[in-house]
Amino acid sequence: MSIKTTGTAERAAAAAAATGFSLLATFQLLLALGAPLGHAAWGGAQERLPSGLRIASAFAAVVFVVAALIVLGRAGYRMSPVPLSVSRWGIWVLVAVLALSALGNFASSSNWERFLLGPIALLEALLCLIVARGVGLEVAAGRER
Repeated sequence: MSIKTTGTAERAAAAAAATGFSLLATFQLLLALGAPLGHAAWGGAQERLPSGLRIASAFAAVVFVVAALIVLGRAGYRMSPVPLSVSRWGIWVLVAVLALSALGNFASSSNWERFLLGPIALLEALLCLIVARGVGLEVAAGRER
């Protein structure tokens, strides 16, 4: 069986995006555990998040880990357990969701969200777009599921 993988630029973009997603997952996990970083997330209204937003942060951390696996899988990294068929459409979902997230962050009243998380979301969307649009090379591997 063969899978579609991408060139050097696309693989570098995927590695950068996965690193960013890992850092965002760590940030969300810290929020979920009660770290006093609430001013930088969820509108920035509280220093420590209430239980509902802490649960949302835990969920967001999982979503960011899945996003990292999707982008790595789409770029042909074999360590990703995400089926190629899922990563093919999942990468486009990430592009759209991250672009919308950037818009939401830029519109936030929180300076942290406007000036840090907004640009990060936009950069992640662009990196995912590079991976999504990458012209692939056929490489023999048994990853297709």
